[in-house]
Amino acid sequence: MAKQEGKMSLISTFQEFKEFKNIDRETMMRILEDVFRHMLIKRFGTDENFDIIVNIDKGDLEIWRNREVVEDGNLEDDNLEIEYSKAIKIEPDYEVGEEVSEEMHMADFGRREILTIRQNLAAKIQELEKDTIYKKYSAKIGEIISGEVYQVWKREVLILDEEYYELILPKSEQIPSDFYRKGDVIKAVVSKVDLRNNNPVIILSRTSPVFLEKLFEQEVPEVYDGLITIKNIVRAPGERAKIAVESYDDRIDPVGACVGIKGSRIHGIVRELKNENIDVINYTTNASLYITRSLSPAKLSSVTIDEENMKADVYLKPDQVSLAIGKGGHNIKLAGKLTGYEIDVYRDTDTDTEDVALADFNDEIDQWIIDELKSIGCDTAKSVLAIPIDELVTRTDLEEETINEVIRILGSEFE
Repeated sequence: MAKQEGKMSLISTFQEFKEFKNIDRETMMRILEDVFRHMLIKRFGTDENFDIIVNIDKGDLEIWRNREVVEDGNLEDDNLEIEYSKAIKIEPDYEVGEEVSEEMHMADFGRREILTIRQNLAAKIQELEKDTIYKKYSAKIGEIISGEVYQVWKREVLILDEEYYELILPKSEQIPSDFYRKGDVIKAVVSKVDLRNNNPVIILSRTSPVFLEKLFEQEVPEVYDGLITIKNIVRAPGERAKIAVESYDDRIDPVGACVGIKGSRIHGIVRELKNENIDVINYTTNASLYITRSLSPAKLSSVTIDEENMKADVYLKPDQVSLAIGKGGHNIKLAGKLTGYEIDVYRDTDTDTEDVALADFNDEIDQWIIDELKSIGCDTAKSVLAIPIDELVTRTDLEEETINEVIRILGSEFE
C-alpha cells in the first residue's frame, strides 16, 4: 500500500509535465529519471545504489534504494548501509550481509528538493523543446508549410503550425498585396531558422524564388519527379516572375508541361502569388536565344552579345520596346537577372524595312500635334517625312516652327 501511495504521489506532483507539448512519453520519462538521479547525487553523493524503474505505459517511475544489512552499531554510511534492527522492520527475515531494497516516496524528499526537481525538470523540458523546434525546422528549410495566422503586427505576422509552433512571416517576406486576418490559413516556404537569446525563430517567406519553385513542384508532377529541371527563377514579387526550365527527355515539352492545358497548372500558382505574371521559358546555353526568350512577350529584331563584359544590346521594332521594358521596368530587369547579362534596349532603325507609328513618339511630341498630323492621313513617321514642309504648313493648322521640330524628331529616328 505504501508503494502505491508513493507512486501516486510522484505522478500527481509532476502531472503537469507528463503530457508536455511535443515530447513523447519515453523522452519525458528519461528526462524525469535524469533529474531525479541528479538530485540523488546532490543529496547522497552517489546514485549508484539506486534503481529507477520507468513505467512508460503508465507514465510514472519508482525509486528504490539498495543498502547492505550491517550489525547494529557498525553503521558507517547510512546511504549504503542499514542496521539489522531497522532492516527486519522492513522484512523480518533479512540477515546481516544481505541487500535491502527500499522504495523512496515523495515524502522522503524535502519541500525544497521537490521544488528544485520541478525547476530542473521545467528547464530541461524547455531546452529540449527549443532543440526539437530548431532541428525540426532546420530540416525543413526550403519546404512549403501551411499555418494559421494567430497575430498580425505592422512588421510581421505570427503564424502557428499544426503543432502550435510559432512561425514568423516578416513584412519584407510578404507579397506587397498580401493581407491577413487572424484565422487565415497561408502557405509559405521556410526561409531560415535564427537563434535569438537562445530561442529558435522560424522565418517564413512568400517572396523567395524558392517559394515559386516549390509551388511548381506541387503543381507539376514532371518537376517533382525530376523530368523537368528548373534552371533559374527570378521574381519581382506580386508583379512578375521568370522561370527557366529544361527537360532531358525530348518527348517532354517543359514549358507546356509547366503551364498545363489552357493554363490549368499555372493558374493555381498565379492565384497563390496574388496574380503575379509568370513567364515560363525554355532554358538554352545559346546566350542570344536565351536573352530573346527572356524578354518575352517582346519580339526582338536582333541581339548583339559582349561576352567579356556580360552585356547585350537588343534591337526591337518601336512597338515592341515598351513590351521589352515592361511595367515599372520589371521585364527587362528580370531578364537581366535571369540570363546574367546587362541588357540595353534600342529601337531598330532599319530604314529599308521599318517605319514607326506616330503614337510611339508621344513622349517627345504633344498628342494634339500627333492628332493634327493624323487628321491629314499621316499615321507613321515616314508618311510625315514624305510630305514637303510647306505642304504640311498648308494642310495643317501647325506653325512652321512646330513642323520643323517634328521633322527633326522624326528624322533622328532614321539617322
